[in-house]
Amino acid sequence: MYRQILHTPEGVRDIYNEECRRKNHVQQVLHQVFHSYGYEDIQTPTFEFFDVFSREVGTVPSRELFKFFDREGNTLVLRPDITPSIARAVTKYFSEEDMPVRLCYTANTFINHSDFQGRLKENTQMGAELIGDGSVEADAELIALVAECLLGAGLTEFQVSIGHVDFFKSLLREARLTEEMELELREFISNKNIYGVRELLEPLPLASALKEAFAAIPDLFGSVEILEKADACAVTEDARRALERLKKIYGLLACYGYEKYVAFDLGVVSKYRYYTGIIFQAYTYGTGDAVAKGGRYDTLMDHFGKSAPATGFAFVLDRLMNALSRQKVQMDTGADRTLIVYRASRSEEAIRMAMELRRQGRTAELMPEQIGRDYEAYAEKNGVREIRYVKGEEPL
Repeated sequence: MYRQILHTPEGVRDIYNEECRRKNHVQQVLHQVFHSYGYEDIQTPTFEFFDVFSREVGTVPSRELFKFFDREGNTLVLRPDITPSIARAVTKYFSEEDMPVRLCYTANTFINHSDFQGRLKENTQMGAELIGDGSVEADAELIALVAECLLGAGLTEFQVSIGHVDFFKSLLREARLTEEMELELREFISNKNIYGVRELLEPLPLASALKEAFAAIPDLFGSVEILEKADACAVTEDARRALERLKKIYGLLACYGYEKYVAFDLGVVSKYRYYTGIIFQAYTYGTGDAVAKGGRYDTLMDHFGKSAPATGFAFVLDRLMNALSRQKVQMDTGADRTLIVYRASRSEEAIRMAMELRRQGRTAELMPEQIGRDYEAYAEKNGVREIRYVKGEEPL
């Protein structure tokens, strides 16, 4: 029995000591960057009513939600995604606000992945949401914020891949495919499978220009020059507007000085169906998935009763920490920490010494001296910079 309860359930884990210190340090860095852009903190509940994350919202599928019931029989879920929670809260508390609302958060999300996927079911996310601003400048601000956070965390090699859902969606509206065929097409494009796209569309009575546009999408990724290449595939007015917006975003990011971290991918897709405009993902070495994801969601607020444009993103802290660790990024994780090792006869002197160090803003840890303890090894393992011994006359 004891052996079983010492283990965590599948998909969750403990974080402690150095790893926890590093994670807290990165959270503080990101938090400071959020605040420097004018974002204010918000905390939403760990669980909400099921309808906040229902199929109509376009978030995580119902089968992947942790669901349970309250005493009144209402269906509740552990939040799988924080953006719908913030949309609900903004509708409730900022319904009369006519100025843009900037909010940031740190919270855990819960998704009931299959046990065979090897993915965590609980993740810490940090993100920012800009609600009430539909401008291209707002899109650029969020992408610049992602880049500044990654630089602040210590990364120097990363890429923010930007797309626009309307480029692909406008072509889908023109093609009028069945839902099943649309899902298959999305899968081919997501996997960069040009041959699958051509084979799927070949027998359909579509204009040849539209077929060629779909077939070209898997190749439409790379530097800013790819946007010029995409002009030939923009066979709808909405697709042309999407490209024009991406070009403007690139110009604004150059003003921020972050254009070198940007690439474009017009075939990018997201499982979150509430995105309506730009969509972006940040990648770096040391992790197989994006460390940050975001985009524009101008219709999500409508579900909660407040019509407002919005854009936002979230870092998945566990992935970011994996990347920092595998890239061996060094970081100063704590205050000036001192270990005070004392004999029992001089405990009061040791306490006074510790209190004086703490008044100076330093960290002081008291530890009674015992034979056989390796204090140097302990200090190295726990980030202690100095050891002070308060010796007594009595034998140990």
